[in-house]
Amino acid sequence: MSERAPAPFGVYVHVPFCAARCDYCAFATWTDRAHLVDAYLEAMEVDVRRAVEAGMPAASSVFVGGGTPTLVPASRLATLIQSIPLGAGAEVTVECNPDDVTPAIVETYAASGVNRASIGVQSMVPHVLQALGRTHDPGNVERAVAAVRAAGLPTFNLDLIYGAMGESDADWRTTVLRALDLDPPHVSAYALTVEPGTALADDPARHPDDDVQADDYELADELLAAAGLANYEVSNWARPGHECRHNLLYWGRRDYLGFGCAAHSHRAGRRWWNVRTPERYVEAVRSGRSAEAAGEELTPDAQRIEGLQLSLRTRAGVPIDSLDGNALPGLVERADDRWVLTRRGRLMANEVAIRLR
Repeated sequence: MSERAPAPFGVYVHVPFCAARCDYCAFATWTDRAHLVDAYLEAMEVDVRRAVEAGMPAASSVFVGGGTPTLVPASRLATLIQSIPLGAGAEVTVECNPDDVTPAIVETYAASGVNRASIGVQSMVPHVLQALGRTHDPGNVERAVAAVRAAGLPTFNLDLIYGAMGESDADWRTTVLRALDLDPPHVSAYALTVEPGTALADDPARHPDDDVQADDYELADELLAAAGLANYEVSNWARPGHECRHNLLYWGRRDYLGFGCAAHSHRAGRRWWNVRTPERYVEAVRSGRSAEAAGEELTPDAQRIEGLQLSLRTRAGVPIDSLDGNALPGLVERADDRWVLTRRGRLMANEVAIRLR
């Protein structure tokens, strides 16, 4: 009798340093903390070691996000990644800024076990990038993809954003088609969202139009599907076998540990998050204290509903008895014993989710 495979377990690593802050960004990132890079990476290594000593399982997926992971020395980041125990065939992703990527950096990542890159493209049209507060050159996206392929990474993702002020239908089509020219195995496309406290939030004239974004989404879905990338979550498309396993772990409400400031964790129905600033994180680890800032215990019913909400966003859908799909014509369709969102339903996923029972 064969042994049962271990349950998926994820590790998230947060690198909060950036060269510039994008106008729409509300993440825990800083542009003036470069002097903390060494101390911060050392603290994360200590934090990981303590978690391993406390029995942290081998990770089935690791995701290094930020911030801008490619801004810190690749060799130091590689050392941190190598300190994380990995299960057989683990997926290890690093978010990459196109302007930072060089063949040497990606080769260093690959040697440490990284086998997936997520490249922050956002747009391939210069004036749209400027409207988003992005600084990279679209040509660097092509060079980054070439470096990822040359290093032998088996898969990668291109991150896109639609809905910026001044982005025309033709601009968005150009971005999607130029991304597809690079033959990506995975594409994420997100609607520009106005987050409190951002430069975008402070300028209502630049806020996106919902109807325009709906048209953008439908165009992206048509173009990506025609290129062989299937939608498997509202904002994610992939070729078969190239779905992001780390994100699937989140959407499946599996367990994961987050390392670094503001990183979130989830174990057995309890969710918690670390102190927000890198200084406080370094101080907590150095003093031997937990970096946890706060947490919450989810009731069984809250866990059930959250699980349905997350599953609804994926192509797995939800069980028939969890939703009156007949009352939502055009928004869901039946697939065997489950309700799955249609393209129009994906645009209204939050409205459908409130009908879950």
